[in-house]
Amino acid sequence: MNDHLKKFMQFLLVEKRLAKNTLLSYERDLKTYLHYLKNVEGIETLNQVQRVHIVHFLTFLKEQGKSAKTLARHIASIRAFHQFLLRNQTTNQDPSVLIEIPKSERSIPKILSLQEVEKLLEIPHGHEHFALRDKAMLEILYATGIRVSELIQMDVAHVNLTMGFVTIIGKSDKERIIPIGGPAAEALKRYLEHGRPHFISKYQDYSLFLNHQGKRLTRQGFWKILKKLAKEAGIENDLTPHTLRHSFATHLLQNGADLKAVQEMLGHADISTTQIYTQLSKTRLKDVYSKFHPRA
Repeated sequence: MNDHLKKFMQFLLVEKRLAKNTLLSYERDLKTYLHYLKNVEGIETLNQVQRVHIVHFLTFLKEQGKSAKTLARHIASIRAFHQFLLRNQTTNQDPSVLIEIPKSERSIPKILSLQEVEKLLEIPHGHEHFALRDKAMLEILYATGIRVSELIQMDVAHVNLTMGFVTIIGKSDKERIIPIGGPAAEALKRYLEHGRPHFISKYQDYSLFLNHQGKRLTRQGFWKILKKLAKEAGIENDLTPHTLRHSFATHLLQNGADLKAVQEMLGHADISTTQIYTQLSKTRLKDVYSKFHPRA
């Protein structure tokens, strides 16, 4: 069964061209699934799998306290796997076809207020190269709403300061062009001219944001930087790399931006994903009304 999983992962990598984190998620979910089939249900071949076995597996996950969102993700992984097996004639039926995905409520994302954003952006200051790099990263994240994975994958060639935009390579290698404002462009210009040269080493890395070894900054490296800066800014709420992305989208919509334009900048395939930010904007308006209207 593990051999079929390897073939499926190769299919997702080569033909579907899924992002690294998505691939890891599929592999983790399916390894848990196959381990359960073999060690709990006594399944030896994938042709033996029936709908009832999948139901038992989902019940097992529920008993472990897994959320509806986690269950839905496991079901999506299992469905994709069994459909792959059927298409490749490894099995003669798809036992996952009638499995229902549990509905989960979309949680409203946490965002920073405008004041908190300003505080955070002001923390990296001065001419020291680490400060110039950190300032440029924060300004770009808030100016564009890109994912941290997209930020650290940027190369110097993806920056066009003359025209005022950056090129982002998103999920499934989809490319999008995002404009950047004056503060972000200025921070990036200062980093490229006075900061990045101090990071360059013998590796001649073309990555935009480098670590102290002169190599591409990692997701974990950025996470440590962000936690340190948030602490210095006195931001007590849980601040994740995605918080600036959420704040970017919400602040745009609160100031009248078009939903379709925000969707394009965020790189969302489905506009319903972007609509969660309109819900947050409405919640904010309700809070303002309740606080300031004399007859609220």
